Amino acid sequence: MMKQKILIVDDDKAIRRLLSLSLKGSGFEIIEAANIQEAVIKSTSNIPDVVLLDLGLPDGSGIDFLKSFREWSSSPLIVISALNQEEKKIESLELGADDYLVKPFSTNELLARIRAVLRRSENIKTTHILECGELKLDLVARIITLNNNEIKVTPKEYDLLKLFIKNSGKVLTHNLLLKEVWGVGYQNEVHYLRVFVNQLRQKIEADPSRPKRILTETGIGYRAACS
Repeated sequence: MMKQKILIVDDDKAIRRLLSLSLKGSGFEIIEAANIQEAVIKSTSNIPDVVLLDLGLPDGSGIDFLKSFREWSSSPLIVISALNQEEKKIESLELGADDYLVKPFSTNELLARIRAVLRRSENIKTTHILECGELKLDLVARIITLNNNEIKVTPKEYDLLKLFIKNSGKVLTHNLLLKEVWGVGYQNEVHYLRVFVNQLRQKIEADPSRPKRILTETGIGYRAACS
């Protein structure tokens, strides 16, 4: 079986070496790039299964690479940055990043995030049944079941849950969720999300006050956990 390839784009040689050793030990093939120019060349000549992208690069912002990469590739991309700013997180996620990890982070956490985006990528296929553990959504019948028991939801709750399950493991920003479920012009109506996410949690969580399926990413949005 061919190893899955991970492209590490970071100008810090020590960080690239540390990540490379850890990820190789977990069975991945590693490609390294120290700047945007190298990243473009290596990503197009040896298409990666996952990209780990630092934002502070010597020849420009990693955001520039993210924009160009998303024009031709849907491969998962995780931003790894020392910038712990909500604005940067939101910008990266809106432009197509699948996740955002703030340095420093543990290799175990990184591996968990990588495996999550890979699972989501592999599960994007033609099917009429979406699954999130014991939670199932039938796209044809528009029926949601939990432990084989049907759950009654409103049309908006259905659309919101479908978006969460389709993007399991990925952080979905407030703007994206509002635009996809309610439409253009609703991006500032964050209170809509709070209300409908709370309603969904009441129906699908064992303990709505400690949600396990729909997780809050403070100040940014939400993430579905379907592992």
